[in-house]
Amino acid sequence: MGPLVIFPSSFLWCLLFILSAIENGIHVQANGWLNAHATFYGANQSPATLGGACGYDDTFHAGFGINTAAVSTVLFRGGEVCGACYQVMCDYQVDPKWCLRRRSVTVTATNFCPPNNHGGWCDPPRQHFDMSMPAFFGIARQGNEGIVPVLYRRVACKRRGGVRFTLRGQTNFNTVMISNVGGSGDVKAVWIRGSRSRTWSPIHRNWGANWQSSIDLRNQRLSFRLSLVDGKTLEFLNVVPSSWRFGQTFSSLNQFS
Repeated sequence: MGPLVIFPSSFLWCLLFILSAIENGIHVQANGWLNAHATFYGANQSPATLGGACGYDDTFHAGFGINTAAVSTVLFRGGEVCGACYQVMCDYQVDPKWCLRRRSVTVTATNFCPPNNHGGWCDPPRQHFDMSMPAFFGIARQGNEGIVPVLYRRVACKRRGGVRFTLRGQTNFNTVMISNVGGSGDVKAVWIRGSRSRTWSPIHRNWGANWQSSIDLRNQRLSFRLSLVDGKTLEFLNVVPSSWRFGQTFSSLNQFS
């Protein structure tokens, strides 16, 4: 029997991403890049406010800055992709007129590009990025028709500071928005524990990056356990003090690598 080979989790989730793409009929190039197209948000919209279907109130507050994108149905996965990072590069070989050569940008998925079911760019099974304008013109020339062919791949998210937890809701209806997540960036499962309990209680995704609990946790310190799509799990113990109020955001000291 040969030696046991252990692959890093970053390699494994990239491999799973490629295998999923192949299963969905997406063309994968030999170097692991995938083909897609990209457009950009309206010029008069502030990219900081485009949390959209993921529920981020402000992309700066969430830790993502202005390099964000709404992704098509096949990439959005019902909101599971929220917070994931993609490296996107304009495909110069296909469109040398409008693509900037050897330029790429890393964007965070913060929104959903809805299908129109009439052959639109966000209709399944197309892979599409509707990018913030600053991100789009980081890879494409000004003055184009607003759509370019791109190559993309999943990359690890590099965040400043720890994971952030924003508390929302009222009385026994609690939601928490989880943002600024490093590593694979996309949260698969969440558990919560109040200081009056010794056990972790699973909570479910309400929509996008918002997770819901029906437990009354007022006047308790709150701890969270997060599991990402890549399988990494971290605990955030007593990250929220017992004096918390709805609307507040608390940043942890822990972060996924």
